[in-house]
Amino acid sequence: MAQGAMAWVCDRRQPGLTLRRKEEPNKTKSKLKAAAVAILKYFQEQYFLVGLGIVIAIASQHQVPYDQQDFKETVVTYLCVSLIFLITGCTLPTKVLLQNYSRWKIHLYVQVQCFLMTSAIVFGVVSAASTNRNFMDPGLLVGMVFMGVVPTTISSNVVLTRQAGGNTALTVAQSTLGNLLAPFITPLLITMYTSTGAWYTDFLPRNGGNYGAIYAHVVGQALQNLFPDATKTVMAKWKLSKLSSLALIVIIWSTYDQAFASGAFDSVPASNLVFIVFMSIAFFLLWLVIAFVTATIWLPPKDVVAACYCIPAKTPAMGVPLVQTIYVGISPLESSKLQVPMVFFQGLQIASGSLLLGTFRWWADREEKKTEAGEGHMPNGVAKQPV
Repeated sequence: MAQGAMAWVCDRRQPGLTLRRKEEPNKTKSKLKAAAVAILKYFQEQYFLVGLGIVIAIASQHQVPYDQQDFKETVVTYLCVSLIFLITGCTLPTKVLLQNYSRWKIHLYVQVQCFLMTSAIVFGVVSAASTNRNFMDPGLLVGMVFMGVVPTTISSNVVLTRQAGGNTALTVAQSTLGNLLAPFITPLLITMYTSTGAWYTDFLPRNGGNYGAIYAHVVGQALQNLFPDATKTVMAKWKLSKLSSLALIVIIWSTYDQAFASGAFDSVPASNLVFIVFMSIAFFLLWLVIAFVTATIWLPPKDVVAACYCIPAKTPAMGVPLVQTIYVGISPLESSKLQVPMVFFQGLQIASGSLLLGTFRWWADREEKKTEAGEGHMPNGVAKQPV
């Protein structure tokens, strides 16, 4: 009887064993499918960088004929730049700023550093580098100055802050405010820094620029507030806001197309490009350290993380169109040089921000636990509160 029972048990278990053997391939397929989905999702989130790589590769191999560069520049400048400002105005949530108006101290803290601190440091480095006229190309020097005065980015800041466990709402508010102010502050700052009479600004056109495209930003804000439901449907539901990224990719393609067609990279020593890369790394790390040290003095951990992603970041989405807008009539070669530092910095900041996710998440969690345990208090015994 015992043997029969054992045989019966074995018979009952045998199908289970068979099923387990059959499940192994299914598990492998599931893992492969999950990996494929994760990779696809990653590329969907990083579509801008993927598109950037594709258009740069195309521009390096095939360029618009040189005698048609002016026509291409005119179309891109007026059509794509106006489209970016219009969509930006339609999608930046003005209400977010109004809802966070009481936090004016942190608004002032972040924006002063984004526009003034970063630009002052870059201008100091450029002034030092320009003491030797044979050291750096003037177009790259002005491009570095321009990189310093553009606002923080929006999309990557929000994504990275959320993944790092920071205050996403604060990041949205600060990024929105910076990009709302940029069309008015950035031209003033770049004019101030390039009106010093320095030799490296001699090639810049002395006209006032064409600021008509910036008014599309104001029109977008008006449409958003006058027709909120329709604007939300068109921009969010119909995904029309993606056209802004597409327009920016077209502008960057135009930039590199000009650069390769005009021989910009060939005309610039390799040492200059290496200098741009290393200085971009140094700028990012310096701004990050300043943001972290100053923010930890008076802000709670989640707000510190948000500040550390907002302050060091720079967006070519606003900078590249402003170059096209402010310096109308500049040669394709010099226009390309102006935009190179911004494009370099874009990839660097996203890569660096991604690498810092785990560190910020660990630090914020640790500080939150200290606060909950009564250890994360200010010297006067009062816990840090949102300002």
